Formats: sequence, structure tokens, C-alpha cells
Amino acid sequence: MSTATAKTELEGVELAAPDQERLSALLVGHERPPRPSALSASVTFGWRAMLKIKHVPEQLFDVTAFPIMLVLMYTYLFGGALAGSTEEYIQFLLPGIMVMSVVMITMYTGVAVNTDIAKGVFDRFRTLPIWRPAPMVGYLLGDVLRYLLASAVMLAVGMIIGFRPDGGVLGVLAGVALLVVFSFAFSWIWTMFGLLLRSEKSVMGVSMMVIFPLTFLSNVFVDPMTMPGWLQAFVNNSPVTHLATAVRELMAGNWPAADIVWSLGWSGVLMTVFGVVTMRLYNRK
Repeated sequence: MSTATAKTELEGVELAAPDQERLSALLVGHERPPRPSALSASVTFGWRAMLKIKHVPEQLFDVTAFPIMLVLMYTYLFGGALAGSTEEYIQFLLPGIMVMSVVMITMYTGVAVNTDIAKGVFDRFRTLPIWRPAPMVGYLLGDVLRYLLASAVMLAVGMIIGFRPDGGVLGVLAGVALLVVFSFAFSWIWTMFGLLLRSEKSVMGVSMMVIFPLTFLSNVFVDPMTMPGWLQAFVNNSPVTHLATAVRELMAGNWPAADIVWSLGWSGVLMTVFGVVTMRLYNRK
């Protein structure tokens, strides 16, 4: 019997207390399900990001074809001039170019946030009884898979053309893990811009203005010792330089404690500062 039918048939009928309780249960329905935890809500939104990639696989172009192009282009263009041979240069280049590529694709987090805001999706998210930061964290968790895929693609191409990490599997996994942690924290910058700016083109424009100088003015391609002194002062203190050095040394089988601490410290600062700003903007949007 439907709720509407029950209401119609029972109008004007005097009921005893037990019958009233059963009627209330019938009309109200089942109890509400428990509120999802912060983790389950974040994972659900992360899965939503994965489903978007499933339905629009062209989104994976930036983590497949683009990294392959970068590895091959820089190796064969500059390998002979900078290191004497491509085999020598790939040992230095690959960890750095992997850092550069993954850091560059973090901008798409902000683009995705801005697109959903423009479509009104976030208005619905804020009406849900969930942990407030869950949609933002979900975006970033979904992008972790993109970072891992880009790293795997670049490592595979590098191995084919001669990259041999002396640190073995553990060194490679440690380097990739550090890179993913930093990229997760770095992505909070773009979630902030995704909420702050009016269009996805604006988000991409601002992202490029920040990412290109930060990645190119680093030790991704060459040793900073070959640079002018004033430029070395900037490059040696760049977070990308610390990250690239840490990933490079871990893959080589070393333990660069100082650069690891710097990379994790930068990650903590970025996540704390931009995470707080992002959530304030999200609550006021």
C-alpha cells in the first residue's frame, strides 16, 4: 500500500496508540541512512572524477601522449649537446622531466573545479549532508591516478630508450611517492584559482604563468652550476629543484635527506595555506 493510499483510507479514523505508531512509521518511512564519513565521501567524489575520464577518455592525452613527447623531444634534442650522448643524458633528465610533467598537469584540477562551478554542480554539492571539503578532496584524489599514470608512462618510455635507475624498484617507488605527495599539495593552488576566477581559460592562463617559470627555472634540464650566480640563488631554492633532486637521487639509490625534508615541508605549507583559502572561498561562493 502506498503512503498516499494509506493517508486516504485512514482519514477520519480514530486509532489506538500502537496503531498510531505503526501509521507514523508507514508515513515517515525508513530511518535516514547514517551520514557518510569524510573518507567515504571524498572517495566517492574521487570515483566521480574517474567516471568523467571513462566517458571522456581524451582527457588522458595530457598524461599519455604529452609525457612521451616531452621525454623523446628533450632527450634527442639536447642529449648529445649537454651530456655527450642520449644514454648519459636520460639518466639525469628522466626524473626531472617526470617532475615537470606531473607538476604541469596539476593545473587541470582547477580547470575541472571551475567547469563544475559554471555548470551549477557545486550548488548541489553544498546541499548534501557530507563533509564540506569532500568535493575538493575528491577532485585531488581522482587526479592522483593521473599523476601515477603519467609517471608510469614516462618511466616505461625512459626504460625503453636507456634509463636505468640504480635504486631499483624501491628507489623508483619512493621517488614517485614523493612526487605524488608534492603534486597533491600543489594542486590546492589551482582549486583556489578554480573558485576565484571566472572561466576555465583564466585558470589555465594563470596556471601557465606560474608553472612555466617554476619548472623551467630549476635543475630539471641542467645542473644549476652552469647558470649565472644570481639565477643560481633562485634555482637552488626553488621547490621544484628540491623535488627534482630528491626524486633523482632516490631513483639513483641515494638518500637525499635534506631535499626530501624540503619537498615535504613545501607540501605541508602549500596544503595548509591554499587548503584553508580554498575552503573559505568554497564556503562563501
